[in-house]
Amino acid sequence: MLNNKETYKIGGMTCASCAKAVERVTKKLDGVENVSVNIATEKLNIEYDKQKVSFDDIKSAIEKAGYSIIEDHKNTLEIKIGGMTCASCAKAVERATKKLDGVENASVNIATEKANIEYDSSKVKLSQIKSAIEKAGYSIIEEKKEALVDEDKIRKEKEMKTLFTKFIIAVGFSIPLFYIAMGPMISKPFGPWPVPSIIDPMMNPLNYALIQMILVIPVMMAGYKFYINGFKSLINKNPNMDTLVAIGTSAAFLYSVYTTFKIATTTREVGHGHHQLYFESAGIIIALILLGKYLESRSKGKTGEAIKKLMGLQPKTALIIKGNQEVEIPIDEVEVGDIIIVKPGSKIPVDGIVVEGHTSVDESMLTGESIPVEKNVGDNVTGASINKNGVIKFRAEKVGSDTALAQIIKLVEDAQGKKAPIAALADTVSGYFVPAVIIISLVSAALWFIVGNKDLEFVLTIFISVLVIACPCALGLATPTAIMVGTGKGAENGILIKGGEALELAHKVDTVIFDKTGTITEGKPTVTDIITTNNVDERYLLQLASSAEKGSEHPLGEAIVKYGEESNIEFKKVENFKAIPGHGIEVTIDGDIVLLGNKKLMNDKNIDLGDLELKSDELASLGKTPMYIVVDNTLCGIIAVADTVKENSKKAIEKLHEMGIKVAMVTGDNQKTADAIAKEVGIDIVVSEVLPKDKSNEVKKLQEKGKFVAMVGDGINDAPALAQADIGIAIGSGTDVAMESADIVLMKSDLMDVPTAIKLSHETIKNIKQNLFWAFGYNTIGIPIAAGVLYIFGGPLLNPMFAAAAMSLSSVSVVTNALRLKNFKGYR
Repeated sequence: MLNNKETYKIGGMTCASCAKAVERVTKKLDGVENVSVNIATEKLNIEYDKQKVSFDDIKSAIEKAGYSIIEDHKNTLEIKIGGMTCASCAKAVERATKKLDGVENASVNIATEKANIEYDSSKVKLSQIKSAIEKAGYSIIEEKKEALVDEDKIRKEKEMKTLFTKFIIAVGFSIPLFYIAMGPMISKPFGPWPVPSIIDPMMNPLNYALIQMILVIPVMMAGYKFYINGFKSLINKNPNMDTLVAIGTSAAFLYSVYTTFKIATTTREVGHGHHQLYFESAGIIIALILLGKYLESRSKGKTGEAIKKLMGLQPKTALIIKGNQEVEIPIDEVEVGDIIIVKPGSKIPVDGIVVEGHTSVDESMLTGESIPVEKNVGDNVTGASINKNGVIKFRAEKVGSDTALAQIIKLVEDAQGKKAPIAALADTVSGYFVPAVIIISLVSAALWFIVGNKDLEFVLTIFISVLVIACPCALGLATPTAIMVGTGKGAENGILIKGGEALELAHKVDTVIFDKTGTITEGKPTVTDIITTNNVDERYLLQLASSAEKGSEHPLGEAIVKYGEESNIEFKKVENFKAIPGHGIEVTIDGDIVLLGNKKLMNDKNIDLGDLELKSDELASLGKTPMYIVVDNTLCGIIAVADTVKENSKKAIEKLHEMGIKVAMVTGDNQKTADAIAKEVGIDIVVSEVLPKDKSNEVKKLQEKGKFVAMVGDGINDAPALAQADIGIAIGSGTDVAMESADIVLMKSDLMDVPTAIKLSHETIKNIKQNLFWAFGYNTIGIPIAAGVLYIFGGPLLNPMFAAAAMSLSSVSVVTNALRLKNFKGYR
């Protein structure tokens, strides 16, 4: 089975039941494995077997359900062409580019020598377009750079503008309609009603009805999409919010047309005919819902600002070295291996390695650290960071979607596209909600007509009010909008949350396990003590130890090597290097077998520690890691290495304690060293001398005790534990493997972001619950009122116009409440 994972933008969705309908029709396709639709981002995440089902099949199923796939790969390119001499040359360039699959339009101006090309970047690359022009006998003059069009932004702005225009039209006709319809009621307590007698219902009921009909038709035309989408969804057995509006307003309009026909065909005067007309209800309902939709689209546009900010960090061009020249090219054209020059004050375009020069770089966009980092030959530089003072040349190593910034953007986009478990509940409810509402409205109307013996006007009021007040927009927006704002706010704080599930579950954490080295401590240990025995020279012992560790990647080994280099030690040749995980190393130097490691290794090799064991314990009690050195089964001494505690470790653990969370530390170090570090920072549970492969077992043990565990680590050996934990949190300075295994990545490598991430989860869940209250609570109260429950006890009957206003207000309040998360502040 060849599984293909894709994300598509879906058009035409208005509520949670629309999202459910898209999920339903795509899941029915043979070969579709997994489907998830997010109404807030309007995106479909789908996993399918491309041998069984194609993109066209998926697209067709979605279109049949009344929705569309928006393909936004369109780019616009303005490029200067060299070698053209006449109009036929321009035509030749147009022909050559139009032949390419994916080029949708090509226009060449011979006077300006410029080509304007519209193309689909998913089908054709910029380099292919340039190659086609060159093959036709012309050249590219590198002058203008590619102008990428943000199709999604343009589409949303256009949608917002269209909604506003429709609302203005609707309200422009609805105000006089409302005035004419409701005037007679107002005139009772407030005196005569100032309108021409020709449309006074007491004087001419037919004109009164016809004028209202003429006024409501433009309003209904402004809301035509409600009718197209609503009835189409009903025919496809996937009713949605538009269905409720369409049925309700259509019923009001048709009943009013019928009443108008009755007025026209009867000779007797119909006094107070306004009581039998519902034109104003249909008009005001549509106007109010269009206002709600417009405000909702404006608010929803703000939820994706985090992504836009991240995208805005990337420079648009790069200055590359071609031969002996500096050439400015669009960033999309940078290839791996290109030598790029970056001048002071400029942004570094892509990720790479410095090959010439030295400078300091502001990496605060990635790490949050305001102090610039020194960069010399051989150092890594990251795209979107800012070169502060020197001129450097670097070789591009990661470009396009492989850069760190692109990966961060993708991570945040994916997180915003993934549903939290709480969202699945809302989606399931809303999937059944619309059909249930239609049934409730019909049953309520029928009961009042049959049992309550009410007239058609009363029954229609009940029917329309129930349909309109129950629109499930708020229900569908409650969770995804909060998740979008929450993950976006996390990204702004340097906390990358990989999905709605991680954001939701983090608030349940009651135990946090920290790895020690590189997490609680700096991970950059240094040699503190060298103790020798049997008259061994201290410098010779350091020479043996640093030579032996030369092939090791362990931080403690690297510290010894670095200390040896600083002490100008001449390294000996090492043979038969063997790493013993969790114990130490074994090597051969000058024909002697050298062991370097902890007490476990000494016990395994039956080495008598003698008096050095006491000294070792003393060093360990001070938070140092002692390592024994043995040559041909003879104990020669101890080298102690200490790792300093990170500045914010103690503060972060104190904050977790304030939140009622237990803190544990798992380390491969001996118990005394681990206890010393734990005492310094305030750790509750210490698990020491743990082999890398056993870290995940320690996580499992706590889980078996009913604990909800978060694991915080930075190394490859932490990856299994990160995956095992309920929530895996990787330190951003750690390895790619650790970050891949984690649910949350702390880009700033600051442990204060651990409580911040948990606090963000708490705030987001609180926000979601508030949103669900506005949605569920509002519908729970609103539907019975609309069905006439209060009327039974002598209360008023809900007017459909007030039902429409309440429904729109519900959606806007949910999105506005979600946007309050933008005020979230972390711990610092």
